[in-house]
Amino acid sequence: MTRTNLSRCSELTAVLAVLALLFAAVAPAAAVSVQETDVPDSGEVDSQVTATVTLTQLYDTYETWQLAGETELQDVTWTVTFLNQAGNQVRQESFDGRNFSGATVDIGEGTAEVRVRVTGTVPAVESYSYEPQQSFTLFALDQTREGGTSNELANRSATHYTSESREAREAMGSARTAIDAAGNPDTAEESFDSAVNAYEAGNFDNAVTLAERAGTEANQAESSQQRTQLILYGVAGLVVLGVLAGAVVLFLRSRGDGYDKLG
Repeated sequence: MTRTNLSRCSELTAVLAVLALLFAAVAPAAAVSVQETDVPDSGEVDSQVTATVTLTQLYDTYETWQLAGETELQDVTWTVTFLNQAGNQVRQESFDGRNFSGATVDIGEGTAEVRVRVTGTVPAVESYSYEPQQSFTLFALDQTREGGTSNELANRSATHYTSESREAREAMGSARTAIDAAGNPDTAEESFDSAVNAYEAGNFDNAVTLAERAGTEANQAESSQQRTQLILYGVAGLVVLGVLAGAVVLFLRSRGDGYDKLG
């Protein structure tokens, strides 16, 4: 290898080394792992729900840090349990209220996992939305450090409903299925849009009535389409029979003419 080639290889190696250092500097540190063991997707207003998550890989970034959490549940209790490698409890802390902070995670205590359980009452719905369905923050967890450093670990939402709003959504879901199956007829779509407006205004009885009307209109449209198709099939069948009959007549005539000439 020539001196020029050696020089170029050295320069390339130096460039690659610099790029590797830059990548290491900007690459994000591995995050704390969040395992959801019991996290509901929805809850009825004024009912009590519980969500539980387990945090692992606790020290990929810091050997000591604080855990903070918040939720939109009401009458809230947080239970934070610290476990060692064997799964035995190191200690446990409890907090009341929608927000908590200061739960220290320290490698010196031998903590390998942190289990967070939040229990509270599902809040009332402030504003109804059909798509997407209205939701609230079930829990949010942050990794914090002295000096203001904060990293979000998890943020989970859940939908909430009343028995009346759930009934309306079920009726609208059935109507939506019927409308799609019928090919989205305009009349049914208009009734469905009215049902959505009623739902989002909190008028659930009217939403159910309009949704049922939309479903009926969709079924009627689909039945009409099926009748039209049957009629078309019948007409097509008659045409085919007519063509076949004409062909048979022509065939028989041609056979008869041939027979006479031979005679």
